Amino acid sequence: MSPIAGDPPGAGACTACLRRSWLLSSLSAPLDYCARDRWRLLELLALGDVELLEAVGGRRRAELRARYEALDLDQIGAGRERESLCRHDERYPRALNGPAAPHMLNVAGGATRLAELSASAVVAILGSTRASDYGMEMARSLARGLAAAGITVASGLRDGIAIAAHAGALEARAGTLAVTAGGLDVSCPTRRRSLHERVTRSGCAVSELPCDCRGRRWGQIAAERITVELAAIVVVVEASQTPGDLFAALTARRRGRTVAAIPGRLTSPLSAGTHALLMDGASLVRGAPDVLELLYAPGTGPPVKQEPDRPHAELEPRLRRVLERVRGGCETPDELARGAGSDGVLTALTELELMGLLARGDGGRYVPRDPMPVTIG
Repeated sequence: MSPIAGDPPGAGACTACLRRSWLLSSLSAPLDYCARDRWRLLELLALGDVELLEAVGGRRRAELRARYEALDLDQIGAGRERESLCRHDERYPRALNGPAAPHMLNVAGGATRLAELSASAVVAILGSTRASDYGMEMARSLARGLAAAGITVASGLRDGIAIAAHAGALEARAGTLAVTAGGLDVSCPTRRRSLHERVTRSGCAVSELPCDCRGRRWGQIAAERITVELAAIVVVVEASQTPGDLFAALTARRRGRTVAAIPGRLTSPLSAGTHALLMDGASLVRGAPDVLELLYAPGTGPPVKQEPDRPHAELEPRLRRVLERVRGGCETPDELARGAGSDGVLTALTELELMGLLARGDGGRYVPRDPMPVTIG
């Protein structure tokens, strides 16, 4: 199943890799069944086309083989405003070289831009889809700091930590890599359409499936393995201690990637997974400077600059006291007003929010925008 000699480099994915993409979409149902064992799914994705058909084709094996060999490749092109890129193209991300790595990617945002983003150091920011306000702000702050230092941020395009990571990098006016669980035309829910457009305006969204294929459950696992392979470091911001939330980190460890985690509250179920990773040897990180130290020898990496609109050192004492109490776990105005006047607390909260130091979460709670101070390079 090698590429046809007439496929010139840079003309899009080659014939063999386009067939592979079609085959995966046609085998979605049996692959979804196999996804109950995540490691087994990755083993299947490492098989060649014929072996994969034999393994999961079932009674449709002969029919699918005939359709595979007679496939009209015009039916599975990347589509309008999409490009296809395969591992036989010099622009293909070099990090995607593992046994289960995708053979090709459909790209929204441009194959050349994908090559540029993946040529830089890539950090994957992953975590729960049911993240807390704390987790969301930590992911946003971490992504913003890394993007400001010239690091490419990669994640999925799901709820929770992933969208916060993309939003943070976009605040730094940097491009991100979004790996989708299904085809590019069907994998983004309506509520995330605006974020998807912003991501592809300066970065890329990628998928190994045809643009009209829904990835189902197996597609999400497959997308996570692409995100992990693209990255030099995988940072888990907030995760429960479940196979679904921790699988990407375990995959990263098997692939020899550095795994890091951000600690959370001991009493929060959403921190149980990150704490388990830390107990098992993951690097503890508090923000972008810690991640940069993992990427580079201390003092040799790009500096993380203090954002000028967040002058921590110049805060008035009354504002500093309120900010420190929020950092210490007092999240609501009622908690903060105990022992102090409520009028003064509400005024201070409003000022800190306008300064960009606090964000308002669900239930009237406040969380720090930069939970750990950012060091000046």
